[in-house]
Amino acid sequence: MPDPTDENPWLRSTPPASAVPERPTTTAAGPEDVPRASRPKRRTRERVLALIAELLILSGLATGAYVLWTAWWTDVVAVHHQTAVLAQLHQPSTPDRAGVERRGPAPVLDEPPGIGDVFGSMQIPRFGADYDRPIAQGTDRERVLNTIGLGHYIGAAMPGAEGNFAVAGHRVTYGKPLNQIAEMQNGDAIVVRVTDPRVDFDVWYVYKTTDSEIVTPDKVGTIAPVPNDIGAAPSEDDRWLTLTACHPMWSAAERYVVHAKLDYWMQAADGTPAELTEAH
Repeated sequence: MPDPTDENPWLRSTPPASAVPERPTTTAAGPEDVPRASRPKRRTRERVLALIAELLILSGLATGAYVLWTAWWTDVVAVHHQTAVLAQLHQPSTPDRAGVERRGPAPVLDEPPGIGDVFGSMQIPRFGADYDRPIAQGTDRERVLNTIGLGHYIGAAMPGAEGNFAVAGHRVTYGKPLNQIAEMQNGDAIVVRVTDPRVDFDVWYVYKTTDSEIVTPDKVGTIAPVPNDIGAAPSEDDRWLTLTACHPMWSAAERYVVHAKLDYWMQAADGTPAELTEAH
């Protein structure tokens, strides 16, 4: 009787050699196959990469904290300080009525002797009805611009005088008193009040903007007694005010400049400029 396995070799307990799949000649290396000398190197590389990742995260957090401090916290601190400075200036309330507008020669306070001496305030209706910032002598960054806000260029004319009452201020950070300078339009009012109780001096000066320009920092003619006419002597009609701020935002590559001319002045005891009462 024939053996059934002769016809179907798969029924045999031991399959023929041709039916047994060949084992691969090569196999994937397991952990035990990795040379021992390479394991510490791999662990060291992984630790270095992890350390770099942690440092990048910490650097990002530090950068974010610095931006927050620069863009927000310096504003909070500076505005609080500037409000306190205005209170210390002792500018009394003025009558809520339009005073007598005077267009002749204006009274002028002597230039303060010390950097940081506060002598007045500035209001710009275009910047909002609540805009009111102190003005101090000098443009030192730490002692004036970063704290008090608006700084008077030393040697420039005082408010109401012939020449150019030139003022600088930040456009961003530290209270950013000139943040909206690029939004000003010709004919906008810039109202300056100079107060010195020691000599019973309290006067409003109302300037009206005439033009604006963007210049590089070396163009100092913008704050000359007659703007952009270096060497020219100011006449009785040359009673200018110039605002300067960095341009563009977050850069000191250029300066945004606004010029204005004195329109009229009035004694603070007589009333409040109409430009301010209308703004409220």
